[in-house]
Amino acid sequence: MYQLDAPLYSYLFALLPVLWLGYLLFLRWRKKIQQQFAASHLLDVLSPDRSRFKPNLKLILLSLALLFMVFGLINPKIGTQLETVKREGVDIVFAIDVSKSMLAEDVAPNRLEKSKRLVSALLNQLASDRVGIIAYAAQAVPQLPITTDYSAAKMFLQALNTDMLSSQGTALDSAIDLAATFFDDEDQTNRVIFLISDGEDHSEDAQNAAARAAELGIKIFTFGVGTEKGAPIPLKRNGVVESYKKDLEGEVVITKRNAEVLEAIAKATEGAFQDGNQTQAVLDFVSEELKAMDKKEFEAKKYVTYKDRFQAFLIGALFLLVLDLFLFETKTKWVQRLNLFNENNNNA
Repeated sequence: MYQLDAPLYSYLFALLPVLWLGYLLFLRWRKKIQQQFAASHLLDVLSPDRSRFKPNLKLILLSLALLFMVFGLINPKIGTQLETVKREGVDIVFAIDVSKSMLAEDVAPNRLEKSKRLVSALLNQLASDRVGIIAYAAQAVPQLPITTDYSAAKMFLQALNTDMLSSQGTALDSAIDLAATFFDDEDQTNRVIFLISDGEDHSEDAQNAAARAAELGIKIFTFGVGTEKGAPIPLKRNGVVESYKKDLEGEVVITKRNAEVLEAIAKATEGAFQDGNQTQAVLDFVSEELKAMDKKEFEAKKYVTYKDRFQAFLIGALFLLVLDLFLFETKTKWVQRLNLFNENNNNA
């Protein structure tokens, strides 16, 4: 198995025909100039030691040197061994609130964007844990099953918005129950749900769902975004606020973070509540919690180890260039005695 590190440099192979074409044009020009001074048989008399073979040999050496340099730039890598990589970690499901209340701007830029940035920072901190993502409002929907592909997780994370679910509200129980189904490994001792929300719960059954999760050995860590003071929910068009969400009586709705609900959910599963507005504090907390958890070996893959091979090509190119430098266009006496190139017959 092999791979090319920089295949773009393969276009430089086009220099070889250019070099040969230039050499042929040079020979034609030189012959024309020489004919202006003397006939070809007189040139052999005037330059008896001139070799006809060595200029061609120098061209071949220069062409090979160029060929080797291009291969060196491309850097073909060849697999030499197989390595077994064992990965250990915990299973983590991110449950992210995408209800309309997450559009409140009591934290910048708003609660939902703050939540997405928090989850992205957590993903950057993880090493070998498996992650999944669900989104929820009045109901919960799966976004990404348990995986080790953090790039895919970030892609699905950025796609979350408050318009993805038609039914509005915040059903924390639905989010917890759905997240519990994501854990597909019965031998995994540590199963974790990171629930990111403002805590406004319209289902009133969140603690019962948390109790069911605790029976399955799942820990829930809740991260509250927003403030207790609260803020109105802006209604925007093309990024411009047109009005604010109002209730049936025409009063502007003020949405507030409900930390008590989030604390109760975390406590029911022996988890913990953290202020999601403080990103660095959350990162430090999660890092310490995950370090204390037992890790399970859940994946073992074999990866091909590729080794760079450009060194050999560059050494070969350098050798050929040095050889070309010390190769003169006159006949070589000891080679002439061996008559390898018929130089005694003036054919070289």
